[in-house]
Amino acid sequence: MIHSLSGGVLSDFEVYSFAKVEFAEGLDKGKKYWYLNEFSLLKEGDEVVVPYGRGTVRATVVSIEQNTAQTAPIPLNRVKAIERVL
Repeated sequence: MIHSLSGGVLSDFEVYSFAKVEFAEGLDKGKKYWYLNEFSLLKEGDEVVVPYGRGTVRATVVSIEQNTAQTAPIPLNRVKAIERVL
């Protein structure tokens, strides 16, 4: 999906790592969201802590993708990063 019409930058060809996580707790338990992955050894099945709302929640990594800003699953100006791996 190209996000140039929603604030993306067409000249950014850097490759980013994105992780799709499934919330393991809270009211949104079971929902899946995308986060920026800054951990090189992260793999599917790992447990992580991610920002959500005004706090953080525990989640499980469902998948990991490598994308450019143009093909990112969520616009880079809206994505949050994984805080830590458990």
